[in-house]
Amino acid sequence: MQATNEEQVILVDENDRAIGLMPKLEAHEKAMLHRAFSVFILNSKGELLLQQRAAHKYHSPLLWTNTCCSHQRHGEQSIEAGMRRLREEMGFEVPLKELFSFIYKAPFDNGLTEHEFDHVLIGYSDELPVINPEEVADFQYRSLEYIQKDITDRPERYTVWFKIIFERFYTHLKNEVYARKG
Repeated sequence: MQATNEEQVILVDENDRAIGLMPKLEAHEKAMLHRAFSVFILNSKGELLLQQRAAHKYHSPLLWTNTCCSHQRHGEQSIEAGMRRLREEMGFEVPLKELFSFIYKAPFDNGLTEHEFDHVLIGYSDELPVINPEEVADFQYRSLEYIQKDITDRPERYTVWFKIIFERFYTHLKNEVYARKG
């Protein structure tokens, strides 16, 4: 058996049932559906913590995206994975909860494709991150309205998956607020 340090992703069916493991790069080359998570951290002003991806990333370098995202490891739950990655990329921990999950497929210019069963997680913090420069070039807190307008005006600044997920995230939060008022 060949030893490898390459990260494995969990292949899933359309119901998020695990059906196997595959090296991350191979899954992206073959556009295989796999489990993932996306973390969104909001501060007390309702602003979203964005990260700018590091310049040396193999896809989407220097683009702005949600607080952090990655793939669950074999045997790891989504919340546990989200907290691990938040700590690794942004240098802090907060409790997370899952808002919703959905499937999306997004091709990149380099021939790779994200085809993910994405678990969208939310947490709240006013803490400033201590970014890991291997993963993150910069960060900023922005209002949801600013982000929505900026995605419309300058979509090339954002990762392809963030543009897909943000619209669902923003709609979900607005619906939650209206439901509480109702």
